[in-house]
Amino acid sequence: MISPKLRNTALLVAGCYFMENLDSTIVTTAVPAMSRALQVSSAQMGLIVTAYMVTLAVFIPISGWLAEKFGTRLIFLSAIAIFTLASLACALSPNLGTLVAARVLQGFGGAMMVPVGRVVVIKHTEKRDLLKIMSYLVWPGLISPAIAPLAGGLIITYASWEYLFLINLPLGIAGFIAAWKLIEDETEPAPSRLDVTGVALTGIGVGGLTYAAHVLADTGVSWSKGLLLTAVFLAVSIFAVRHLLTVSNPIVELRILSIPTFRSSQLGSSLYWMMVGSAPFMLTLLFQNVFGWSPTLAGGIVLFIFIGNIGIKPATTFLINRFGFRRVLIVSTAIGALTMILNGLITPAVPIVLIALLTLISGIVRSTALTAYTTIAYSDISPENTRHANALASTMQNLAAAFGIASATVALRAGEPIARWATGSSGGSGAYTVSFFILGIIASLATLEAVRLDPAAGSVLRRKQPGKSLNSAN
Repeated sequence: MISPKLRNTALLVAGCYFMENLDSTIVTTAVPAMSRALQVSSAQMGLIVTAYMVTLAVFIPISGWLAEKFGTRLIFLSAIAIFTLASLACALSPNLGTLVAARVLQGFGGAMMVPVGRVVVIKHTEKRDLLKIMSYLVWPGLISPAIAPLAGGLIITYASWEYLFLINLPLGIAGFIAAWKLIEDETEPAPSRLDVTGVALTGIGVGGLTYAAHVLADTGVSWSKGLLLTAVFLAVSIFAVRHLLTVSNPIVELRILSIPTFRSSQLGSSLYWMMVGSAPFMLTLLFQNVFGWSPTLAGGIVLFIFIGNIGIKPATTFLINRFGFRRVLIVSTAIGALTMILNGLITPAVPIVLIALLTLISGIVRSTALTAYTTIAYSDISPENTRHANALASTMQNLAAAFGIASATVALRAGEPIARWATGSSGGSGAYTVSFFILGIIASLATLEAVRLDPAAGSVLRRKQPGKSLNSAN
Protein backbone atom coordinates (compact mmCIF):
# COMPACT_ATOMS: atom_id res chain seq x y z
CA MET A 1 0.00 0.00 0.00
CA ILE A 2 1.45 3.35 -1.04
CA SER A 3 1.33 5.87 1.78
CA PRO A 4 -0.13 9.34 1.09
CA LYS A 5 3.25 10.90 1.88
CA LEU A 6 5.08 8.73 -0.66
CA ARG A 7 2.44 9.42 -3.29
CA ASN A 8 2.68 13.16 -2.66
CA THR A 9 6.48 12.99 -2.84
CA ALA A 10 6.22 11.20 -6.19
CA LEU A 11 3.85 13.89 -7.47
CA LEU A 12 6.27 16.55 -6.24
CA VAL A 13 9.16 14.98 -8.17
CA ALA A 14 6.87 14.59 -11.18
CA GLY A 15 6.05 18.30 -11.01
CA CYS A 16 9.75 19.17 -10.87
CA TYR A 17 10.38 16.90 -13.85
CA PHE A 18 7.59 18.61 -15.77
CA MET A 19 9.04 22.05 -15.00
CA GLU A 20 12.55 20.98 -16.00
CA ASN A 21 11.50 19.19 -19.19
CA LEU A 22 9.16 21.96 -20.30
CA ASP A 23 12.00 24.46 -20.11
CA SER A 24 14.09 22.38 -22.49
CA THR A 25 11.46 22.56 -25.24
CA ILE A 26 9.14 25.53 -24.78
CA VAL A 27 11.71 28.17 -25.74
CA THR A 28 12.14 26.64 -29.21
CA THR A 29 8.84 28.20 -30.31
CA ALA A 30 9.95 31.60 -29.04
CA VAL A 31 13.40 31.73 -30.70
CA PRO A 32 12.37 34.18 -33.49
CA ALA A 33 10.67 36.57 -31.04
CA MET A 34 13.55 36.37 -28.56
CA SER A 35 16.06 36.96 -31.34
CA ARG A 36 14.29 40.19 -32.31
CA ALA A 37 13.97 41.34 -28.70
CA LEU A 38 17.64 40.74 -27.87
CA GLN A 39 18.85 41.82 -31.35
CA VAL A 40 20.77 38.65 -32.17
CA SER A 41 20.43 36.01 -34.88
CA SER A 42 18.32 32.88 -34.48
CA ALA A 43 21.48 30.79 -34.76
CA GLN A 44 23.01 32.64 -31.80
CA MET A 45 19.77 32.25 -29.87
CA GLY A 46 20.12 28.49 -30.23
CA LEU A 47 22.73 28.76 -27.46
CA ILE A 48 19.97 29.05 -24.86
CA VAL A 49 18.72 25.57 -25.77
CA THR A 50 22.18 24.06 -26.13
CA ALA A 51 23.54 25.55 -22.90
CA TYR A 52 20.62 24.16 -20.90
CA MET A 53 20.79 20.65 -22.36
CA VAL A 54 24.59 20.41 -22.10
CA THR A 55 24.56 21.52 -18.45
CA LEU A 56 21.93 18.91 -17.64
CA ALA A 57 24.01 16.22 -19.32
CA VAL A 58 27.22 17.22 -17.54
CA PHE A 59 25.88 17.45 -13.98
CA ILE A 60 23.31 14.62 -13.81
CA PRO A 61 25.98 11.92 -13.19
CA ILE A 62 27.36 13.74 -10.13
CA SER A 63 23.97 14.51 -8.57
CA GLY A 64 23.77 11.21 -6.68
CA TRP A 65 27.23 11.66 -5.14
CA LEU A 66 26.32 15.18 -4.01
CA ALA A 67 23.16 13.84 -2.36
CA GLU A 68 25.17 11.24 -0.45
CA LYS A 69 27.76 13.83 0.55
CA PHE A 70 25.44 16.62 1.72
CA GLY A 71 22.09 14.84 2.18
CA THR A 72 19.12 14.43 -0.16
CA ARG A 73 17.01 17.06 1.61
CA LEU A 74 19.60 19.82 1.31
CA ILE A 75 20.47 19.02 -2.31
CA PHE A 76 16.84 18.67 -3.40
CA LEU A 77 15.77 21.94 -1.75
CA SER A 78 18.85 23.71 -3.11
CA ALA A 79 18.14 22.39 -6.60
CA ILE A 80 14.57 23.73 -6.62
CA ALA A 81 15.75 27.09 -5.28
CA ILE A 82 18.56 27.36 -7.86
CA PHE A 83 16.24 26.40 -10.72
CA THR A 84 13.57 28.90 -9.64
CA LEU A 85 15.98 31.80 -9.09
CA ALA A 86 17.72 31.01 -12.38
CA SER A 87 14.33 31.16 -14.12
CA LEU A 88 13.84 34.66 -12.71
CA ALA A 89 17.34 35.60 -13.90
CA CYS A 90 16.45 34.34 -17.39
CA ALA A 91 13.36 36.55 -17.49
CA LEU A 92 15.34 39.60 -16.36
CA SER A 93 18.27 39.05 -18.73
CA PRO A 94 19.04 42.20 -20.75
CA ASN A 95 21.25 40.45 -23.33
CA LEU A 96 22.15 37.05 -24.77
CA GLY A 97 25.27 36.54 -22.64
CA THR A 98 23.37 37.00 -19.40
CA LEU A 99 20.55 34.78 -20.62
CA VAL A 100 22.94 31.94 -21.55
CA ALA A 101 24.63 32.20 -18.12
CA ALA A 102 21.23 32.01 -16.42
CA ARG A 103 20.30 28.99 -18.52
CA VAL A 104 23.50 27.24 -17.43
CA LEU A 105 22.57 27.89 -13.79
CA GLN A 106 19.05 26.67 -14.51
CA GLY A 107 20.43 23.48 -16.04
CA PHE A 108 22.63 22.92 -12.98
CA GLY A 109 19.57 23.11 -10.71
CA GLY A 110 17.58 20.82 -12.98
CA ALA A 111 20.40 18.26 -13.13
CA MET A 112 20.22 17.80 -9.34
CA MET A 113 16.50 18.31 -8.88
CA VAL A 114 14.91 15.37 -10.67
CA PRO A 115 17.52 12.58 -10.25
CA VAL A 116 17.84 13.22 -6.51
CA GLY A 117 14.07 13.40 -6.06
CA ARG A 118 13.61 10.18 -8.01
CA VAL A 119 16.12 8.36 -5.77
CA VAL A 120 14.14 9.48 -2.70
CA VAL A 121 10.94 8.02 -4.15
CA ILE A 122 12.43 4.75 -5.40
CA LYS A 123 14.36 4.15 -2.17
CA HIS A 124 11.13 4.26 -0.12
CA THR A 125 8.99 2.23 -2.53
CA GLU A 126 8.37 -1.49 -2.10
CA LYS A 127 8.93 -3.60 -5.21
CA ARG A 128 5.24 -4.47 -5.40
CA ASP A 129 4.32 -0.75 -5.54
CA LEU A 130 7.03 0.31 -7.99
CA LEU A 131 4.84 -0.05 -11.08
CA LYS A 132 2.17 2.26 -9.72
CA ILE A 133 4.57 4.84 -8.29
CA MET A 134 6.53 4.99 -11.55
CA SER A 135 3.38 5.93 -13.44
CA TYR A 136 3.44 9.20 -11.49
CA LEU A 137 7.05 9.89 -12.44
CA VAL A 138 6.78 9.18 -16.18
CA TRP A 139 3.95 11.42 -17.33
CA PRO A 140 5.77 14.80 -17.17
CA GLY A 141 8.38 13.69 -19.69
CA LEU A 142 5.59 12.67 -22.04
CA ILE A 143 3.39 15.70 -21.55
CA SER A 144 5.86 18.56 -21.76
CA PRO A 145 7.04 17.96 -25.38
CA ALA A 146 3.41 17.67 -26.45
CA ILE A 147 2.13 20.88 -24.86
CA ALA A 148 5.28 22.98 -25.26
CA PRO A 149 4.58 24.10 -28.88
CA LEU A 150 1.06 25.28 -27.99
CA ALA A 151 2.08 26.82 -24.65
CA GLY A 152 5.04 28.61 -26.20
CA GLY A 153 2.94 29.88 -29.09
CA LEU A 154 0.23 31.23 -26.79
CA ILE A 155 2.73 32.96 -24.51
CA ILE A 156 4.55 34.61 -27.41
CA THR A 157 1.26 35.61 -29.07
CA TYR A 158 -0.51 37.06 -26.04
CA ALA A 159 2.36 38.00 -23.71
CA SER A 160 6.15 38.20 -24.12
CA TRP A 161 9.09 35.81 -24.05
CA GLU A 162 9.94 36.62 -20.43
CA TYR A 163 6.83 34.73 -19.31
CA LEU A 164 8.33 31.52 -20.68
CA PHE A 165 10.55 31.63 -17.59
CA LEU A 166 8.33 33.54 -15.17
CA ILE A 167 5.79 30.71 -15.18
CA ASN A 168 8.40 28.69 -13.25
CA LEU A 169 8.28 31.05 -10.27
CA PRO A 170 4.93 29.97 -8.76
CA LEU A 171 5.70 26.35 -9.65
CA GLY A 172 9.13 26.55 -8.03
CA ILE A 173 7.87 28.26 -4.87
CA ALA A 174 5.09 25.69 -4.48
CA GLY A 175 7.57 22.88 -5.08
CA PHE A 176 10.02 24.26 -2.49
CA ILE A 177 7.29 24.51 0.16
CA ALA A 178 6.10 20.98 -0.60
CA ALA A 179 9.65 19.61 -0.53
CA TRP A 180 10.31 21.35 2.82
CA LYS A 181 7.37 19.44 4.29
CA LEU A 182 7.79 16.09 2.54
CA ILE A 183 11.54 15.44 2.22
CA GLU A 184 13.14 14.39 5.49
CA ASP A 185 16.73 14.53 6.63
CA GLU A 186 18.11 11.02 6.42
CA THR A 187 21.39 9.53 7.51
CA GLU A 188 23.26 8.77 4.32
CA PRO A 189 26.18 6.33 4.11
CA ALA A 190 29.54 8.03 3.79
CA PRO A 191 30.09 8.57 0.06
CA SER A 192 33.02 6.98 -1.65
CA ARG A 193 35.90 9.17 -2.76
CA LEU A 194 34.83 11.33 -5.67
CA ASP A 195 35.93 9.89 -9.01
CA VAL A 196 37.32 13.18 -10.36
CA THR A 197 38.67 11.62 -13.56
CA GLY A 198 35.32 9.95 -14.19
CA VAL A 199 33.48 13.23 -13.58
CA ALA A 200 35.73 15.03 -16.08
CA LEU A 201 35.64 12.37 -18.80
CA THR A 202 31.90 11.72 -18.41
CA GLY A 203 31.07 15.43 -18.37
CA ILE A 204 33.15 16.18 -21.46
CA GLY A 205 31.92 13.10 -23.32
CA VAL A 206 28.21 13.29 -22.51
CA GLY A 207 28.04 17.08 -22.57
CA GLY A 208 30.02 17.15 -25.81
CA LEU A 209 27.76 14.62 -27.50
CA THR A 210 24.73 16.67 -26.44
CA TYR A 211 26.34 19.77 -27.95
CA ALA A 212 27.26 17.86 -31.13
CA ALA A 213 23.63 16.76 -31.45
CA HIS A 214 22.50 20.37 -31.45
CA VAL A 215 25.19 21.33 -33.95
CA LEU A 216 23.96 18.57 -36.27
CA ALA A 217 20.44 19.93 -35.80
CA ASP A 218 21.50 23.44 -36.85
CA THR A 219 20.83 23.79 -40.57
CA GLY A 220 23.14 26.79 -40.65
CA VAL A 221 26.17 24.68 -39.73
CA SER A 222 27.95 22.34 -42.11
CA TRP A 223 27.59 18.58 -41.80
CA SER A 224 31.35 18.19 -41.47
CA LYS A 225 31.55 20.27 -38.28
CA GLY A 226 28.75 18.33 -36.60
CA LEU A 227 30.17 14.96 -37.60
CA LEU A 228 33.68 15.94 -36.51
CA LEU A 229 32.43 17.05 -33.09
CA THR A 230 30.44 13.83 -32.77
CA ALA A 231 33.53 11.75 -33.55
CA VAL A 232 35.71 13.67 -31.09
CA PHE A 233 33.28 13.48 -28.19
CA LEU A 234 32.42 9.88 -28.99
CA ALA A 235 36.11 9.08 -28.59
CA VAL A 236 36.15 10.88 -25.23
CA SER A 237 33.05 8.91 -24.20
CA ILE A 238 34.80 5.64 -25.08
CA PHE A 239 37.72 6.63 -22.83
CA ALA A 240 35.18 7.49 -20.14
CA VAL A 241 33.54 4.07 -20.45
CA ARG A 242 36.91 2.31 -20.17
CA HIS A 243 37.70 4.32 -17.06
CA LEU A 244 34.31 3.70 -15.44
CA LEU A 245 34.65 -0.05 -15.99
CA THR A 246 38.09 -0.27 -14.37
CA VAL A 247 37.94 1.91 -11.24
CA SER A 248 36.50 0.61 -7.98
CA ASN A 249 34.16 3.54 -7.22
CA PRO A 250 33.16 5.14 -10.53
CA ILE A 251 30.93 8.22 -10.65
CA VAL A 252 28.59 6.15 -12.87
CA GLU A 253 28.46 2.40 -12.30
CA LEU A 254 28.27 0.86 -15.78
CA ARG A 255 28.61 -2.68 -14.47
CA ILE A 256 24.92 -2.70 -13.55
CA LEU A 257 24.25 -2.97 -17.29
CA SER A 258 25.07 -6.65 -16.78
CA ILE A 259 21.57 -6.93 -15.27
CA PRO A 260 19.42 -7.99 -18.28
CA THR A 261 16.27 -6.05 -17.38
CA PHE A 262 18.18 -2.84 -16.72
CA ARG A 263 20.29 -3.17 -19.88
CA SER A 264 17.27 -3.90 -22.06
CA SER A 265 15.28 -1.03 -20.57
CA GLN A 266 18.08 1.48 -21.19
CA LEU A 267 18.73 0.42 -24.77
CA GLY A 268 15.06 0.15 -25.71
CA SER A 269 13.91 3.30 -23.94
CA SER A 270 16.78 5.35 -25.43
CA LEU A 271 15.68 4.38 -28.93
CA TYR A 272 12.05 5.06 -28.05
CA TRP A 273 12.79 8.40 -26.35
CA MET A 274 14.23 9.61 -29.65
CA MET A 275 10.80 9.15 -31.20
CA VAL A 276 9.05 10.67 -28.18
CA GLY A 277 11.17 13.80 -28.37
CA SER A 278 11.07 14.21 -32.13
CA ALA A 279 7.40 13.51 -32.96
CA PRO A 280 5.82 16.71 -31.52
CA PHE A 281 8.62 18.81 -33.02
CA MET A 282 8.28 17.22 -36.47
CA LEU A 283 4.49 17.37 -36.51
CA THR A 284 4.46 21.03 -35.50
CA LEU A 285 6.83 21.87 -38.37
CA LEU A 286 4.86 19.75 -40.87
CA PHE A 287 1.52 21.32 -39.98
CA GLN A 288 2.85 24.89 -40.19
CA ASN A 289 5.45 24.72 -42.98
CA VAL A 290 3.72 22.27 -45.35
CA PHE A 291 0.02 22.29 -44.43
CA GLY A 292 -0.01 26.06 -43.79
CA TRP A 293 -1.80 25.76 -40.47
CA SER A 294 -1.62 28.42 -37.79
CA PRO A 295 0.65 27.78 -34.76
CA THR A 296 -2.43 27.49 -32.56
CA LEU A 297 -4.09 24.85 -34.76
CA ALA A 298 -0.83 22.94 -35.15
CA GLY A 299 -0.23 23.00 -31.40
CA GLY A 300 -3.83 21.98 -30.76
CA ILE A 301 -3.51 18.84 -32.89
CA VAL A 302 -0.17 17.92 -31.31
CA LEU A 303 -1.95 18.31 -27.97
CA PHE A 304 -3.80 15.07 -28.75
CA ILE A 305 -0.54 13.30 -27.89
CA PHE A 306 -0.97 14.71 -24.39
CA ILE A 307 -4.60 13.59 -24.29
CA GLY A 308 -3.52 10.06 -25.21
CA ASN A 309 -0.81 10.13 -22.53
CA ILE A 310 -3.28 11.09 -19.82
CA GLY A 311 -6.20 9.04 -21.10
CA ILE A 312 -4.36 5.71 -20.96
CA LYS A 313 -2.57 6.44 -17.68
CA PRO A 314 -5.21 4.81 -15.39
CA ALA A 315 -4.97 1.60 -17.45
CA THR A 316 -1.17 1.23 -17.80
CA THR A 317 -0.74 -0.58 -14.47
CA PHE A 318 -3.58 -2.98 -15.28
CA LEU A 319 -2.22 -3.71 -18.78
CA ILE A 320 1.27 -4.51 -17.48
CA ASN A 321 -0.12 -6.63 -14.65
CA ARG A 322 -2.39 -8.47 -17.06
CA PHE A 323 -0.10 -9.05 -20.04
CA GLY A 324 3.42 -8.60 -18.69
CA PHE A 325 6.19 -6.17 -19.52
CA ARG A 326 7.40 -7.99 -22.63
CA ARG A 327 4.04 -8.12 -24.41
CA VAL A 328 3.17 -4.54 -23.52
CA LEU A 329 6.54 -3.30 -24.77
CA ILE A 330 6.38 -5.27 -28.03
CA VAL A 331 2.89 -4.00 -28.90
CA SER A 332 3.45 -0.41 -27.73
CA THR A 333 6.78 0.10 -29.46
CA ALA A 334 5.56 -1.53 -32.68
CA ILE A 335 2.46 0.69 -32.82
CA GLY A 336 4.60 3.72 -31.93
CA ALA A 337 6.93 3.01 -34.84
CA LEU A 338 3.92 2.52 -37.13
CA THR A 339 2.43 5.89 -36.14
CA MET A 340 5.70 7.57 -37.11
CA ILE A 341 5.62 5.95 -40.54
CA LEU A 342 1.94 6.88 -41.01
CA ASN A 343 2.77 10.48 -40.07
CA GLY A 344 4.95 10.53 -43.17
CA LEU A 345 1.97 9.64 -45.35
CA ILE A 346 -0.55 12.23 -44.18
CA THR A 347 -1.36 15.18 -46.44
CA PRO A 348 -3.56 18.30 -46.10
CA ALA A 349 -6.31 16.27 -47.81
CA VAL A 350 -6.53 13.80 -44.91
CA PRO A 351 -9.49 14.66 -42.62
CA ILE A 352 -8.28 16.48 -39.55
CA VAL A 353 -10.17 14.06 -37.30
CA LEU A 354 -8.04 11.17 -38.62
CA ILE A 355 -4.84 13.13 -38.02
CA ALA A 356 -6.00 13.86 -34.48
CA LEU A 357 -6.79 10.16 -33.99
CA LEU A 358 -3.33 9.19 -35.17
CA THR A 359 -1.67 11.57 -32.71
CA LEU A 360 -3.98 10.31 -29.96
CA ILE A 361 -2.91 6.69 -30.58
CA SER A 362 0.71 7.84 -30.62
CA GLY A 363 0.23 9.38 -27.19
CA ILE A 364 -1.37 6.23 -25.82
CA VAL A 365 1.47 3.90 -26.82
CA ARG A 366 4.14 6.40 -25.75
CA SER A 367 2.71 6.51 -22.25
CA THR A 368 2.34 2.74 -21.99
CA ALA A 369 5.81 1.88 -23.30
CA LEU A 370 7.72 4.44 -21.26
CA THR A 371 5.89 3.54 -18.04
CA ALA A 372 6.91 -0.07 -18.65
CA TYR A 373 10.51 0.87 -19.48
CA THR A 374 10.94 3.14 -16.47
CA THR A 375 9.51 0.57 -14.07
CA ILE A 376 11.23 -2.59 -15.29
CA ALA A 377 14.58 -0.79 -15.16
CA TYR A 378 14.55 -1.05 -11.35
CA SER A 379 12.99 -4.51 -11.05
CA ASP A 380 16.28 -6.28 -10.33
CA ILE A 381 18.28 -3.36 -8.91
CA SER A 382 19.48 -3.79 -5.33
CA PRO A 383 19.02 -0.87 -2.88
CA GLU A 384 22.75 -0.11 -2.82
CA ASN A 385 22.77 0.27 -6.61
CA THR A 386 19.70 2.51 -6.83
CA ARG A 387 21.76 5.72 -7.00
CA HIS A 388 23.99 4.36 -9.76
CA ALA A 389 21.04 3.01 -11.75
CA ASN A 390 19.20 6.29 -11.44
CA ALA A 391 22.23 8.36 -12.50
CA LEU A 392 22.83 6.17 -15.54
CA ALA A 393 19.15 6.07 -16.51
CA SER A 394 18.81 9.86 -16.17
CA THR A 395 21.95 10.46 -18.23
CA MET A 396 20.84 8.13 -21.03
CA GLN A 397 17.35 9.61 -21.06
CA ASN A 398 18.74 13.13 -21.32
CA LEU A 399 21.03 12.09 -24.17
CA ALA A 400 18.17 10.35 -25.98
CA ALA A 401 15.95 13.43 -25.64
CA ALA A 402 18.73 15.66 -27.01
CA PHE A 403 19.37 13.32 -29.91
CA GLY A 404 15.61 13.03 -30.53
CA ILE A 405 15.28 16.61 -31.74
CA ALA A 406 18.67 16.42 -33.44
CA SER A 407 17.79 13.21 -35.26
CA ALA A 408 14.54 14.80 -36.47
CA THR A 409 16.37 17.79 -37.90
CA VAL A 410 19.14 15.66 -39.36
CA ALA A 411 16.50 13.40 -40.91
CA LEU A 412 14.85 16.47 -42.44
CA ARG A 413 18.17 17.68 -43.85
CA ALA A 414 18.90 14.24 -45.28
CA GLY A 415 15.30 13.70 -46.34
CA GLU A 416 15.21 16.61 -48.78
CA PRO A 417 17.90 15.31 -51.19
CA ILE A 418 16.62 11.74 -50.80
CA ALA A 419 13.07 12.82 -51.67
CA ARG A 420 14.34 14.90 -54.60
CA TRP A 421 16.31 11.90 -55.90
CA ALA A 422 13.37 9.50 -55.44
CA THR A 423 10.58 11.70 -56.82
CA GLY A 424 12.33 14.37 -58.83
CA SER A 425 10.34 16.96 -56.87
CA SER A 426 11.75 19.64 -54.57
CA GLY A 427 8.56 19.95 -52.49
CA GLY A 428 8.92 20.11 -48.71
CA SER A 429 6.46 17.28 -48.01
CA GLY A 430 8.83 14.66 -49.44
CA ALA A 431 11.51 15.56 -46.90
CA TYR A 432 9.03 15.06 -44.05
CA THR A 433 7.93 11.71 -45.47
CA VAL A 434 11.51 10.44 -45.58
CA SER A 435 12.20 11.85 -42.11
CA PHE A 436 9.22 10.16 -40.50
CA PHE A 437 10.18 6.88 -42.18
CA ILE A 438 13.74 7.13 -40.82
CA LEU A 439 12.50 7.88 -37.30
CA GLY A 440 9.95 5.07 -37.55
CA ILE A 441 12.75 2.63 -38.37
CA ILE A 442 14.75 3.87 -35.36
CA ALA A 443 11.72 3.38 -33.12
CA SER A 444 11.16 -0.13 -34.51
CA LEU A 445 14.60 -1.12 -33.18
CA ALA A 446 13.09 -0.78 -29.71
CA THR A 447 10.57 -3.46 -30.70
CA LEU A 448 13.38 -5.82 -31.65
CA GLU A 449 14.96 -5.24 -28.23
CA ALA A 450 11.61 -5.91 -26.54
CA VAL A 451 11.29 -9.23 -28.39
CA ARG A 452 14.60 -10.33 -26.85
CA LEU A 453 13.32 -9.63 -23.33
CA ASP A 454 12.68 -12.61 -21.07
CA PRO A 455 8.91 -13.29 -20.91
CA ALA A 456 9.16 -13.41 -17.10
CA ALA A 457 11.08 -10.13 -16.86
CA GLY A 458 9.69 -7.84 -14.18
CA SER A 459 7.31 -10.44 -12.78
CA VAL A 460 8.38 -9.49 -9.24
CA LEU A 461 6.74 -6.09 -9.80
CA ARG A 462 3.42 -7.36 -11.08
CA ARG A 463 0.33 -8.09 -9.04
CA LYS A 464 -1.49 -11.31 -9.75
CA GLN A 465 -4.74 -10.82 -11.63
CA PRO A 466 -7.83 -12.63 -10.31
CA GLY A 467 -8.17 -16.09 -11.79
CA LYS A 468 -4.90 -15.90 -13.71
CA SER A 469 -1.34 -16.76 -12.67
CA LEU A 470 1.63 -14.58 -13.53
CA ASN A 471 3.23 -17.38 -15.49
CA SER A 472 0.20 -17.87 -17.70
CA ALA A 473 -0.11 -14.12 -18.19
CA ASN A 474 3.30 -14.07 -19.78
